[in-house]
Amino acid sequence: MTPPSPPDVVATTTEPCLVAGWRRASLLSGDGEVLDLAAGAVEAALAGEKPPLLVHGPASWRRLGLPPRPAYDLLELFAFACPAVAAAPTPRGLALALDLAPPRDRESAAMMLHDIAARLLDRVRDLAATPNAPEITAIAQRMAQAGWGWGAAVLAALREGGAAIPGRMDPADALRIWRRLPKWEETAPRSPPATHPVGPAEARTRLAGLLGAAAESRAGQSDYAHAAAAAFAPRAVRGDPVVLLAEAGTGTGKTLGYLAPASLWAERNQGTVWISTYTRHLQRQIEAESRRVYADHARAARARVVLRKGRENYLCLLNMEDAVNAAANAPASTAAIGLGLIARWARASADGDILGGDLPGWFVELFGRGYTAGLADRRGECIHGACPHYQTCFVEHSIRRARHADLVVANHALVMVQAAMHGRFGTAGDEDALPTRYVFDEGHHLFDAADSAFAVTFSGAEAAELRRWLLGAEGARSRARGLRRRLDELVAGHEGLEGPLDAALQAARALPAPGWALRLSPARATVDGDEDAPADEPVLDNPSEALLHRLRVQVLARIRGAGASSREPGRQAECDIHPVPDEVAAMAARLERALDRIAAPLNTLVERLLARLEDEGEDLDTPTRLRIEAAARTLLRRAIGPLEAWSGMLRDLGDPPPEPGMMPVHVLFLRLEAREGQTLETGEVGLHRHWLDPTVPFAATLAAPAHGLLVTSATLRDETGPAEDVTRADAPRLDAAEEGWRAAEAHVGANHLPSPALRASVASPFDYARQTRTFVVTDVAHGETGALAGAFRTLFTASGGGGLGLFTAISRLRAVHARLAPALEAEGIGLYAQHVDAMDNATLVDIFRTETDSCLLGTDAMRDGVDVPGRALRLVVFERVPWPRPDILHRERRIHLAGEGAAYDDRIARLRLRQAFGRLIRSAGDRGVFVLLDRRMPSRLLGAFPRGVAVERVGLAQAAAAIRDFLPPA
Repeated sequence: MTPPSPPDVVATTTEPCLVAGWRRASLLSGDGEVLDLAAGAVEAALAGEKPPLLVHGPASWRRLGLPPRPAYDLLELFAFACPAVAAAPTPRGLALALDLAPPRDRESAAMMLHDIAARLLDRVRDLAATPNAPEITAIAQRMAQAGWGWGAAVLAALREGGAAIPGRMDPADALRIWRRLPKWEETAPRSPPATHPVGPAEARTRLAGLLGAAAESRAGQSDYAHAAAAAFAPRAVRGDPVVLLAEAGTGTGKTLGYLAPASLWAERNQGTVWISTYTRHLQRQIEAESRRVYADHARAARARVVLRKGRENYLCLLNMEDAVNAAANAPASTAAIGLGLIARWARASADGDILGGDLPGWFVELFGRGYTAGLADRRGECIHGACPHYQTCFVEHSIRRARHADLVVANHALVMVQAAMHGRFGTAGDEDALPTRYVFDEGHHLFDAADSAFAVTFSGAEAAELRRWLLGAEGARSRARGLRRRLDELVAGHEGLEGPLDAALQAARALPAPGWALRLSPARATVDGDEDAPADEPVLDNPSEALLHRLRVQVLARIRGAGASSREPGRQAECDIHPVPDEVAAMAARLERALDRIAAPLNTLVERLLARLEDEGEDLDTPTRLRIEAAARTLLRRAIGPLEAWSGMLRDLGDPPPEPGMMPVHVLFLRLEAREGQTLETGEVGLHRHWLDPTVPFAATLAAPAHGLLVTSATLRDETGPAEDVTRADAPRLDAAEEGWRAAEAHVGANHLPSPALRASVASPFDYARQTRTFVVTDVAHGETGALAGAFRTLFTASGGGGLGLFTAISRLRAVHARLAPALEAEGIGLYAQHVDAMDNATLVDIFRTETDSCLLGTDAMRDGVDVPGRALRLVVFERVPWPRPDILHRERRIHLAGEGAAYDDRIARLRLRQAFGRLIRSAGDRGVFVLLDRRMPSRLLGAFPRGVAVERVGLAQAAAAIRDFLPPA
């Protein structure tokens, strides 16, 4: 958080204004002089001045390499005046959001900060005439009392706008927004949907209506909607859904293409279509597009289009209450400043989504993660019907709206967990009836999403978190309530309930106790002059801790290079669990019995809680019934499910490993992971179990019960491509096309269903041969950080910015960024980076999109999740061929799923290159260049690029010259 400034009224005309670059800044002094300063001169220039106006204080001081100092951060004022409004956290971003002419450069940005401040205070004056003026005024008063630098200026603006100060609301109550939020009410359940089909011609007609008469006609989009209608045909046989795989090239307009038949089916059949995507960013994009279906009726759109995410993404009002009370009990605390802005946002938010929703992503960096993750239910402690804010809860609102919506926009993780819980526990296992119709956008990620959803990990952190959830804080200062406190009103006085609860909580002490990480860290001692020789091993009575210690010993014994190199931070190491040492097998069996002693009484507790609904049906009031149902559901999901999965995994250790050549169902292995500041010797060990083919449980739990699935992406299929570097675009590829479809079907689990999937493909409308150039640079030294940074600098300056740099390793990204940032700054090009800048990916992309001559470095998430049309993205530079990571899980899948060895690796690399290339051209007017800095690029991977694209192998200088010639000037 930016240090608070003195509570003087900001004049917005005489304060110095600071705009930071990388180790340089532009400073508009108090007397109106614009200075270009090196970082070391900034502090001296600010000495004796008022605190400066700036945008994004934490990032500004970090880019200058200076400690934070008092400042008036315009982002804080923007968050108060324009809550839940998107804006990139830069002077240009705020100017665009406020309808001001954007600055041209850093100097003009410094000169317009006063104008931005004045415009924002004008917005505050306008708030004084709104119905919520008393609440807004009271919030500003409470923030001013906590030392908010903008407090006096905001209160003055509200007074000028006509607000009464002091207002009609006590500032002490201003942050208690839960008292003023709308309540949901229960409604009758929705009837099962009908099964009327959607005809292809009807889908085309609906699409035309969505686009409007003035829209540009795109034949490919209409063809796509025509094909997508097939996914909404009635199911003929139970367990045999209609599955359509539809590949739509970039620029097809597939979102509206599938929304046309989906919305028509929902209206015609009074049912709900769930639209699922992989990334939060695309989830929000699809929600925005889907509202166009009901553009003429804004209120109807909110009721008929609902965004669903996991409970941990939303503001928890009970956590908010705890934070507000803590701030009230600490008058000197500045916590009320951040809470005041959260209160302003929550009252304006569409759905209370605090992580990836309409709370700006830069808010976390300004005020700390405690104001986002700390205010959400990140640890599964929701008490549902027992919560005093249950009927104003954002999550409960979204759940109930989704039950009656036409379109629910969710994510792969949520829909898979929901289906898995329903499959294991029936209707008590989830909060929604399972949908019958799905659209999976970003369908190429289904395999990875299923892999995460159905995998099991036993680690110290996860097991200790479950203990904390069951037992509470165990003496430490924490808001952790523990299971007894959460269930007390339901079990107190019921002997049949108190007994199992007591037994489970007593048995939970077998899970890692507080301080487990220190006890598991190996003690080191000098033995005969060898400083790496281990001292006596710790004696661990706790069965979880004892097993974890032995598993770490096993990994360190079996990995390669476990000497000095293993002390490098940020590394991972894996080894096979088999053959299982006798000592490990005995410890695993002991822990398995201990976990069963926790799960068994919890299962009994759930059974007896649900029995109360039947036995005491006439006596239980509605809130109690809701609490019992929610408690049973949470116990199943949060405790019993993991415990039974861990027990099953430990039990598997006693089984003999598959014979060589036999296909296993699961892959078990150990991973030792060194997090920031750790080495492998002190890292955390985990026992992992993955499905060899995770689409098997996906098909069984989600796909088979459904009636219809549309799986779509721009990159569903792999194409092997020509044998030579440059083009044989017209060569026949019939065999490769069929192979590509079959691989795509296996990748999404369609091959596990009774009937074959339908197939559709619509080509991109872009002329890639005309709009793009593609180069493989052949003279950049592989593995040399200086040479790699120099190559990025040469290419980014040749394009004048607008470059996206993609890396396959975080360590290389950081090393290149450290060398590249000052060099680009000297060229007037800003540089931002994932894993370096403390902002979420969506915020970094917003900045990149807004600052059209900046550059951005990123890894996988940037390769797949960036949509930046126009000049802001005109160059993609990939540092090396994106081969899959050669870990144990990949080894087993390569052997058993691919059936063709290295071709499996090639397919993955080609699809990743296709995704990266797809970032480049997003509209018909775009021009762009794709560069791969890896001279080892094999010709067999060139099928990753669109037909007609000539891939040239050139030197760095030649590539830079071609970029300058090809890209249009600004």
